[in-house]
Amino acid sequence: MSKIISYYNQFDEWGRLEREPIEFQVNWHFIKKYLPETGYILDNGAGPGKYSIELAKDGYRVTLTDLTPKLVKIAKNKAQDFQLEGQFDGFYTADAKELNMLSDEQFDASLMLGPMYHLQEENDRIMAVQELNRVTKKNGIVFVAFMPRIRHIFTSLLSPNNWKPNDNMDTIHQFSQSGCFNHSDEGRFTGAYYFNIEDINPFMETQGFETLDLIGSNVGAIINNDSWNYWKDKGEAEVEKIINLIIEKATDPYILGNSSHLLYIGKKN
Repeated sequence: MSKIISYYNQFDEWGRLEREPIEFQVNWHFIKKYLPETGYILDNGAGPGKYSIELAKDGYRVTLTDLTPKLVKIAKNKAQDFQLEGQFDGFYTADAKELNMLSDEQFDASLMLGPMYHLQEENDRIMAVQELNRVTKKNGIVFVAFMPRIRHIFTSLLSPNNWKPNDNMDTIHQFSQSGCFNHSDEGRFTGAYYFNIEDINPFMETQGFETLDLIGSNVGAIINNDSWNYWKDKGEAEVEKIINLIIEKATDPYILGNSSHLLYIGKKN
């Protein structure tokens, strides 16, 4: 876990969501669709608190946790900058597998938009989801982010030098079987786990959740910068139509593998 902390200590996660706004906009659309109108929300593995801030702006009571102390500090500072600290019930440095500071059935809804990427052992993934179940109220809504394995296979084929050791077919084949990815280059995204799409719903259902939806956070991720520049030159109205199309197609099961991130939405049984 120390490599993960080191990575996020030097990576601008808040800026990533600013640079890649579609992921945030799509997720936010579906989060607001399924959230109760009011309530207590956990943002578990919240990073610098991008979603927490929006939740606080909308009047929710928010508790924030993350593994990386620096990100928890950034999130707290962001809440102060936006004069929203009064909407927060705590900022905790915590492992998603051990939320000992939180009570059973404390939250009306819970977000876990980061930890599942980095838990390479199945038992650790189960522990994290069990903790999410424990702290969420019965019939509460959960939002859990996953990364699809097939997308990373094709990303490796497209840019092999950026995703070593997935720069040869033997290693890519091994990754396709295990889902575990450890970057060869120091300081790069590593210690990662990618799910087969068809395994996500059964995995969550086995841990006590009823599946409500599985969406692609950015099924338009295949659109490259040159293409985006073309559409941006046509004006904001045209770009907005594209974003609306991406939101509309986010639930299409046939193109989930295009998306770099997936969002599982479920209800605690």
